[in-house]
Amino acid sequence: MFIVLTLLGALGLFVINTDKISGHVKENIPISVYFKRDADPETVKAFGEKLKDAEYIKDYAYVTKEEAAANNRDIMGDYENLLDSNPLSDSYDLHLKGNYVQADSIKKIEVAFRSNPEVSDVTYDVLMVEMANENIKRISFWILIISGVLAFISMLLINSSLRLSIYSHRFIIKTMQMVGATKSFIRRPFIWRGIKLGLIGSLCAIAALLWFIYYLDQKFPVLNIWEDWVPNAIVFAGVLLFGIVIAAISTFFATQRFLNLRTDDLY
Repeated sequence: MFIVLTLLGALGLFVINTDKISGHVKENIPISVYFKRDADPETVKAFGEKLKDAEYIKDYAYVTKEEAAANNRDIMGDYENLLDSNPLSDSYDLHLKGNYVQADSIKKIEVAFRSNPEVSDVTYDVLMVEMANENIKRISFWILIISGVLAFISMLLINSSLRLSIYSHRFIIKTMQMVGATKSFIRRPFIWRGIKLGLIGSLCAIAALLWFIYYLDQKFPVLNIWEDWVPNAIVFAGVLLFGIVIAAISTFFATQRFLNLRTDDLY
């Protein structure tokens, strides 16, 4: 039960953090806004102030044409000896929030940027945006399918394990029934034992998941999984409830099966 619940909980953590993981991927797609070479410095500065207040901006950085030339020195070489002036222009490098990295949303933002008369060009990798969204949808779909299959398999494994446990006590069950014990009286200790096993397995699984979250947070601090406790608590509660309920139900039906068998069928 511990192994099955740990695997199921780990998959649950992945599913519940899918938006955060996909958002992190999308938010790493850069957009560059270039200004005309003769753009008014005050207009360029005002554009940056608007970016600061925009709800769709994750972060941005102002890049002067001198900084752009220094960053591309390996490509441009010593342009001062060939050209009269720096051919590059001032620009803003920015990243959008994950929710806005969609084909329609990013197009509207591009149109808004281009409406500024001082902006000469807006560039971003259109193919990367499309591929990111398509792959995320495809991965999310298969994760849901795998989650459903694994949940079903988990129920079968836990049910089979508890049925084997009850099977080893089938003669005790039948003996108690023969001396006049009621079915509910016979079932009660077995169900409580199943609930205890489910509780212990769930708590051990939660402890393993806590370590797993801590490990992931150390490896990928940008995801901030550890501090986002609400979805984690939902997964832990689901693991605890799933373990207890499945154990109780499986024990009930397994005990009931042997209570309904004839003595000859026990052999």
